[in-house]
Amino acid sequence: MSYRCDACGNKTRFDIFETKRVRAFHHYSLGGELEVEEEEVLDSNIEKVVCRWCGSSGSIKRGAGSAGPQEQRGAGSAGPQEKRDNASEPAG
Repeated sequence: MSYRCDACGNKTRFDIFETKRVRAFHHYSLGGELEVEEEEVLDSNIEKVVCRWCGSSGSIKRGAGSAGPQEQRGAGSAGPQEKRDNASEPAG
């Protein structure tokens, strides 16, 4: 699933409000640290998608394509504020 905000053009950064029902195998170490080794999603419902750049939720379009690992993390694509901050840093 991929998303696009028609209000600002964002394709990489969204807040996803989702309810899930899962079956998970929790493995606790003797020190009490949790590691989830298996997780099966039994039911999932996406309630709302909000653009991180402009805050719009009514202008989000769902695409049929699946985002690759780079696009899911948003690598290589900074929002308007991030671009402004990076531009002021000295080169080198």
